[in-house]
Amino acid sequence: QGQLVESGGGSVQAGGSLRLSCEVSRDIFRRYAMGWYRQTPGKQREKVAAIFSGMTDYAHFVQGRFIISTDYDKNLVTLQMNSLEPEDTGVYYCNAGPWSLVRGISGGRYWGQGTQVTVSS
Repeated sequence: QGQLVESGGGSVQAGGSLRLSCEVSRDIFRRYAMGWYRQTPGKQREKVAAIFSGMTDYAHFVQGRFIISTDYDKNLVTLQMNSLEPEDTGVYYCNAGPWSLVRGISGGRYWGQGTQVTVSS
């Protein structure tokens, strides 16, 4: 069992919704900021959303469509994705680390294995 384990990816038509979940080991969850990154075809991995101590940060291309949240009882971080577009297709990764890194470009030290999201037009 890894320290960050994603679930919830899949295929959906444009305009639909998906909910990604990441189960995090307790030590990491309690210590670090959490976030979601994605790698879309032809692009470098990029930050989608980050959350830490009541603060959230979103990439401009998901503002108003995606919501990141945490569940401290379950050591879970989720990404609710609404109004999905074909351009959102890619592999989504759960990430953990210092806030400045998770909300930045490179991400923190800890990564999940990734989960595929496919949005068809």
